Amino acid sequence: MKNKLIIFGNTEFAEIAYEYFTHDSDYEVVAFCVHREYINKEEIFGLPLVAFEDLPSLYNPNDHAFFGACVYTKLNRIRTQVYLEAKALGYEIASYVSSYAFVWRNVKLGEHVFIFEDNTLQPFTEIGNNVVLWSGNHIGHHSKVDDNCFISSHVVISGGVTIGKNCFLGVNSTVNNAVSIGDDCLLSSAALVVKNIPEDSIVKGKDISPISCRAYHKLTPR
Repeated sequence: MKNKLIIFGNTEFAEIAYEYFTHDSDYEVVAFCVHREYINKEEIFGLPLVAFEDLPSLYNPNDHAFFGACVYTKLNRIRTQVYLEAKALGYEIASYVSSYAFVWRNVKLGEHVFIFEDNTLQPFTEIGNNVVLWSGNHIGHHSKVDDNCFISSHVVISGGVTIGKNCFLGVNSTVNNAVSIGDDCLLSSAALVVKNIPEDSIVKGKDISPISCRAYHKLTPR
């Protein structure tokens, strides 16, 4: 018997999460939810879309799991907030790891992670809580991705790298061996990081321009 799952979201990521959880996990999606002000329809794929505020009265936390299908808006702050609120309500926090991902036996995974197909996680890798690894990334040995990060597609994180909290790594970005990236950093598409990056930085190509993380609040969902 499959575990019952509620997905937070009414965007494309929520639809994608439904597909993966439905066809490649032990979960059965039974409902979607968003905050009341964002309800724009009654159903998604024939399942009810309900207000997050009403969730405990409709779906018992003792009998249901929860996944927040939010992307990187405000440098992952929205996804983090939703995940922590659901956890505080007592819901089991669901994760998804594609059966087509390569995850070595001693990789450490946090909770509320979503790992797409064709990711390679080498030995002694650590992935924190509330992390999304979109498709086709390489996470090198002895590297750590801290909490609340979003790694987009075809990113190369070499060996011995540390990625701080609340970071976003754009498509085809590359981080060289033994480099540390501080909290609240954004790497644009095809960025190349060859030395340590302080927190609150944005990297475009090889140019490093530290700015306040408040600038990243302009990030919008896919």
